[in-house]
Amino acid sequence: MKAVNLEKLLPADVPPGERILWHGRPEWVSLGRRAFRADFIGAYFGVMTVWNFALATSSTGPLDGLVSAAKTLGSGALGLAILFSLAWLSSRTTLYVVTSRRVVMKVGIALPIFFNLPFTSIVSASLRAYADGSGDIPLALGPDQKIAYLHLWPHARPFRMARPEPALRCVPRAAEVAEILSRALIEASNAAHNPSSATASPARARADEGVAYPTDAVAAA
Repeated sequence: MKAVNLEKLLPADVPPGERILWHGRPEWVSLGRRAFRADFIGAYFGVMTVWNFALATSSTGPLDGLVSAAKTLGSGALGLAILFSLAWLSSRTTLYVVTSRRVVMKVGIALPIFFNLPFTSIVSASLRAYADGSGDIPLALGPDQKIAYLHLWPHARPFRMARPEPALRCVPRAAEVAEILSRALIEASNAAHNPSSATASPARARADEGVAYPTDAVAAA
């Protein structure tokens, strides 16, 4: 794992004793499929290719059918190339960091934006795991913490418009990342409630906080 200069990453001074527990970026193919909806676009153009081929063939013959299908297929390929290019750029310009006290998200292709999310502002976290090992880790924020959905996208839980949730999107080995974040949240909760018992059990920490930590995965294709 490469070293990260946390002082340059965070938008505020780093408190003494803060440690980087994990850092990474989205897996770009997974990001293209899930955040940029390339699977749906590909399926749409696949159906339209077959439809246009059948329609043109029945009207003017198989040659025109092939020409029409090729045009539709080419348009679809171009569209997918654009989507995956955006996904690659988004991945390359994104950095997620989990420290012992906060989650930091550096996002934005043209203009980098920092989201500094202390554990005290995180109400709950969850994991949605995909079949390829990548996954999303959405972070629900407190009622006094709100970030516009458009400022977050694609680094947001899909379709949560009224209460946008920042999310670590399509991170590789998502279950391991979720476990790291879960332990950090529990330790921070224990330390906040009783500094002398920072090693209290995870069950006790959850009971004290009423916080849902990313211990259970929701599997998805």
